[in-house]
Amino acid sequence: MTSPLPPRESDAAVLEAVATGLPSALSDLGHLVRIPGMAWPAFDQTQLERSAEAVAALASDTGIFDEVRVLRAAIPGTDEQGQPAVLATRAARNGKPTILLYAHHDVQPPGDDALWETPPFEPTVRDGRLYGRGAADDKAGIMAHIASIRAVSETLGDDLDLGIAMFIEGEEEYGSRSFAQFLSDNKEALRADAIVVADSGNWDSVTPGLTVSLRGNARFTMRVRTLDHASHSGMFGGAVPDAMMATVTLLSTLWNADGSVAVAGMTERDSPTPEYTEETLRNEAGLLAGTSPIGDGTILSRIWNKPAVTVIGIDATSVAAASNTLLPEVTVVISARVAPGQTGQDAYDALESHLRAHAPFGAELTFADVDLGDGFLVDTSGWAVSLTRDAMRDGYGVPPVDLGVGGSIPFIADLVREFPEAQILVTGVEDPFSRAHSPNESLHLDTFRHAVATEALLLARMNAAEL
Repeated sequence: MTSPLPPRESDAAVLEAVATGLPSALSDLGHLVRIPGMAWPAFDQTQLERSAEAVAALASDTGIFDEVRVLRAAIPGTDEQGQPAVLATRAARNGKPTILLYAHHDVQPPGDDALWETPPFEPTVRDGRLYGRGAADDKAGIMAHIASIRAVSETLGDDLDLGIAMFIEGEEEYGSRSFAQFLSDNKEALRADAIVVADSGNWDSVTPGLTVSLRGNARFTMRVRTLDHASHSGMFGGAVPDAMMATVTLLSTLWNADGSVAVAGMTERDSPTPEYTEETLRNEAGLLAGTSPIGDGTILSRIWNKPAVTVIGIDATSVAAASNTLLPEVTVVISARVAPGQTGQDAYDALESHLRAHAPFGAELTFADVDLGDGFLVDTSGWAVSLTRDAMRDGYGVPPVDLGVGGSIPFIADLVREFPEAQILVTGVEDPFSRAHSPNESLHLDTFRHAVATEALLLARMNAAEL
């Protein structure tokens, strides 16, 4: 494939259209943020349906798609249907390539409303940022797609021959349980030469990042039992190990003294990382002054290339209900991040083997709710990667940085399996202070503007390419 750049005057027209359309894009983003669409069954599912319909309306209103549908797919192994997704398609014309644009419209639950400075579903602008649940993750990704399509359509008019498919998922935060089936059901409609996954981040608020590696994940629930019923801690404490004691003792074996993972069989990836200081880590992560970082090696190697194990949930007696009782059982949820190059299954097997081998006092362990995902490494030699880097440079005004990301996007493995010839481009609108999944999630408005400009330039330049 050849990939000529359009004339500079075309670039200027595209960027002018982006600037003109930005207020409308931010207004539409605000409307999306107001919809509390969460895929967990405990939440009002009509809101997720409302969110999907709103996204479908935005896609239809661009006027460029041949078809826009709200669809569901079956969840394999169950009798359930997945959450509503939006699929918009436009066939390529005159030998042009096709690009698939991905984002998701579901959001994380807000958590404790008291921790939000403004209501989580009331978009609020202050200090150059738009605050609200989903403002960054990932409704801004949706609007980056919509706004860039608007700009390119306005600029190119009838000369827009690029094939475009847009897939806006409705359950990414809930595990993408029907994702693989959705790809299979709609394989021909989704087939593309390049795929933009707009669900990642950037080096900082002014420097774009192209994500070239992602860690995998292994999440599971573990129940620890030592007694068949609760007992008086005064009568039997000191002779009988309760489940909390066993759990704390067992969990402590997962880490070395420096906080690095101590599980045999969980691997690391050897790859250089850019300079990143402890001061930057403290600032971006909110690390307290008296708390030291954990792990060994460069800071970014710990985040991008090595495993991590975190206890993200625990069921035990609450502080308010505490009594002098030996607990018979404790349940924890463990979330492991897996180094690129190791499968989620292999990492889980290593974790389960380690935990069973280190169970203290003969504690009984039960494992359930296992959720696995593989990491991802991008082949950076392709034409689409080159086009994307150039578009980032011109959209942001500074060269991009190749990023590894400590988080996981497990469904990318499904994309690779279904579309092995497609080049996958992982981009995003977040910066290190976006606080996705946390209270006071926000979008840096200038970063959003540059992200839209980047994607609009990419679409225009792909439109100028020949297969």
